[in-house]
Amino acid sequence: MTSDTLLRAENVWRQFGRHEALRGLNLAVPQGSAYALIGANGAGKTTTIKVLMNLIGPTRGTATVLGVDSQQLSPQILAQIGYVSESQVLPGRLTVSEYIEYLRPFYPSWDRELESSIRSRMQLPPERRISQLSHGMRLALGLTCALPYRPKLLILDEPFSGLDPLVREELMEGLLPLMGELTLFIASQELDEIESVATHIGFLHAGKMLLEEPLDELSGRLREVRVTLERPAVVPERMPKEWLQARAFGNVLTFVDSHFSEDNLEERLRLLLGPVRQIDTQTLPLNTVFKTLARAARAGAVL
Repeated sequence: MTSDTLLRAENVWRQFGRHEALRGLNLAVPQGSAYALIGANGAGKTTTIKVLMNLIGPTRGTATVLGVDSQQLSPQILAQIGYVSESQVLPGRLTVSEYIEYLRPFYPSWDRELESSIRSRMQLPPERRISQLSHGMRLALGLTCALPYRPKLLILDEPFSGLDPLVREELMEGLLPLMGELTLFIASQELDEIESVATHIGFLHAGKMLLEEPLDELSGRLREVRVTLERPAVVPERMPKEWLQARAFGNVLTFVDSHFSEDNLEERLRLLLGPVRQIDTQTLPLNTVFKTLARAARAGAVL
């Protein structure tokens, strides 16, 4: 593992009986990045995180966290990792304050001022028992407990599942002040909230990593193209394999180009489609990128 890679998976397989949840997974999370692992339900996101956190072992292959084999994580390494999961089990009989007080001694680097700031932002009722907290408050408590010891790595597994948009926004706002200090690895389908912070994307499909690259590079090459023609538009029979979701409406042809380039664009389109009146292109929001990739993966298209 290079010094600037905090998480790595190499040819990781994980089977549950006959089901292969992960199939030769390769993954690399650069230090200082905000890495979004995206994929449909059942793609293997949670299994990936469980392997990385040594909650389950890989069937074969290796995973490393902070330079250490994931199956050999020591208390010293774990003290540098924050982990919040949508399904995380918390001690319901304790109050919010009691739980935080219980955790402090385990982390020598615990920052009481940072804790106070986060608790204030999250608006957690200190004397309420955890069993009486709403789902959103439980996730807010998870973040409140994962951040004050200033972890090098923060892992979030579907942290926004089932939350209303306002609560999701408040949870992300609690993270933003610390983004320069840690590496974030987040698995989520709620992409609107993480688009503003994500720097890298991994697209997981049926247990395989189909795409992994910086978000700015992905946004640069994945463009929606709208071509207005001089005659009625039809989807070409021999369409370039990089064109996804091609549709014709009247004299307009639209498609997503998975390897977009401005070079000789009009000439290339004219040779394939005939006389061109106008060409419009635009980048895609992350949510649309995910839907495009998911449909393309099902169709076996070029990503």
